Amino acid sequence: MTDFTRRQWLLASGAFAAALAAGPRFAQAADLRPLKFGVGLKAMGPAVISTLIGEVLGYNKQEGFTLIPAPLGTNANVQIAIDKGDVDIGIGVPSFGLPLLAKGEWQGALNYYQYTYPYKWDVAVKPGSAVKTYAGLKGLRIGVSDFGSTEYPVTRNILKNMGIDPDTDVKWIAVGNGIQAGVALQRDAIDALAYYDTGFGQIEGAGIEMRIVPRPDNLPMIGGQFLTARKAFLDKDRALAVGFGRSVAKASLFLLASPDAGARAFLKMYPETAPRGSSAEDAVKAVLQGITRRIQLYKPPYADFKMGQINPEEFRLEAQIFGYKISDLSTFYTNDLIADINTFDAAKVVAEAKAYTG
Repeated sequence: MTDFTRRQWLLASGAFAAALAAGPRFAQAADLRPLKFGVGLKAMGPAVISTLIGEVLGYNKQEGFTLIPAPLGTNANVQIAIDKGDVDIGIGVPSFGLPLLAKGEWQGALNYYQYTYPYKWDVAVKPGSAVKTYAGLKGLRIGVSDFGSTEYPVTRNILKNMGIDPDTDVKWIAVGNGIQAGVALQRDAIDALAYYDTGFGQIEGAGIEMRIVPRPDNLPMIGGQFLTARKAFLDKDRALAVGFGRSVAKASLFLLASPDAGARAFLKMYPETAPRGSSAEDAVKAVLQGITRRIQLYKPPYADFKMGQINPEEFRLEAQIFGYKISDLSTFYTNDLIADINTFDAAKVVAEAKAYTG
């Protein structure tokens, strides 16, 4: 184990203990099996709405479990908690897992359901900017949240493929997360902002005006997010893993059918996430501002794929882009649970969403 991994291991242990001590803020059924779920956020928010609202919609109960979400702060903390068995299932991201796999340090967890598909990054400019295409970014200052976030290497790669040298033809500036990033664009500290879908939603929710630059053709299909669990858990508790995947699939279709209904279900679970003093209508609008773009990524962008089915070409492409040498992905993902996860009545879920009054 590397020194970095040791430090992360200790930090993850503390994060997990704190998350469980805080506990979920909604009622849970005592007669259902608890499922511990790790998320790489500092606090629960609508960015992971499709993994959460199955609790209040009754989908988890139908599968015989109740969800115990644990916000662990970072993706690294989530992966370590999965490996240690501190959580049953967590949100896995290839940007953290693939480097470990390339170094032979992957601990054998499997990504088994893709709950968010690519592509989630964009570049925004001020409404009056002369930039109309990515080619117009040459010579400009591009902001990113920080240099460790995925929008930085991904946008660099896109520019490079267009013939723009990302080291000499543009200047990169770390501007911070969320509204702070939007303020940097608003105040002309940068000429353009490279960011991701829910981050742009936060900025728009704060009333900061911006314009998304049209995406170039042939974007790399990378950046998906996954339900991830130890192989031992999937072998022993397969029905539980399938049940959670099915709940997420149903919740995803529910949100696609009626985003407003999904936002209301989320606020029923986490009312404290509503802006202080806001009306019920404004609270729903605030949730939707953060998730509208993300909802569109719930369904697979590939022909004949089932909900949650994983395309390993995404892993191969991301490894190629970032220079990871990986010859075998068989220990990194599985589609073996997908058929069982999708054994539900999709039309019934859509009808439930359109009739939801909660």
